[in-house]
Amino acid sequence: MPLPQLVDSHCHLDDARYNDDLESVIARAGESGVSYMQTICTQRADFPIIHKLALAHQNVFCSYGIHPHNASEDVPEKEILEHGAMDKVIGIGETGLDYYYDNSPREIQQESFRRHIRAARKLNLPVIIHSRDADDDTIALMEEAYAEGPFKALFHCFSSGPKLAEYGIKRGVFFSASGIITFKKSEELRQLFKQVPLEQLLVETDAPYLAPEPHRGQRCEPAFTALTAQRLADIKGVSYEDLARITTDNFFTLFNKATRQ
Repeated sequence: MPLPQLVDSHCHLDDARYNDDLESVIARAGESGVSYMQTICTQRADFPIIHKLALAHQNVFCSYGIHPHNASEDVPEKEILEHGAMDKVIGIGETGLDYYYDNSPREIQQESFRRHIRAARKLNLPVIIHSRDADDDTIALMEEAYAEGPFKALFHCFSSGPKLAEYGIKRGVFFSASGIITFKKSEELRQLFKQVPLEQLLVETDAPYLAPEPHRGQRCEPAFTALTAQRLADIKGVSYEDLARITTDNFFTLFNKATRQ
């Protein structure tokens, strides 16, 4: 009997840690039921590698965007629009705000976030949002953008507090659960995910980062999506099969430029 189909909605297959065995990593994903993956752009220089990888694999999609850490690259909206229109590019980001590291000045992060949302709206693609220690400003900038018109959004690797969770639920934002929900000290986060409607949930690895238990501390890979999905199914009180079906359907609803085989 075939395994339930899963999607790793957010990973970084261009990472140097996969240089020696990328094809094996992709094969192991399939063997664990992960039928599709989205590999994410975080800086301008990486996109040619990411896009080539997506074009070479039928079950791999990609995004275009600049991580808040790299917001000082100051990529113009025109460039985001041009790359976002390319084949296999299904999302805009990851973008957003990261006040934990502050690798780019906050004002520059904020303007980059605005630019990505505008481009995503014009392209009718989801904006993939990274928010760390910036809940209030994330909400403020999203509200500013909603005043200009609707857009589709995903809180990737959601690990923020109840204020952003409540806001996202009300606004119809999608939430992606990563391996963090399996960590022993993540009970508060698990309680927040209990409140997120099933129709707003996705799963991801953020590989090669954030490997779920029992692989914490190791190199993460898309095959581990199954471990996060099982924990999320337990949190939501549904079967693994139902959780896999629902989150896969949600992925293709949100990222509707992706072609389902």
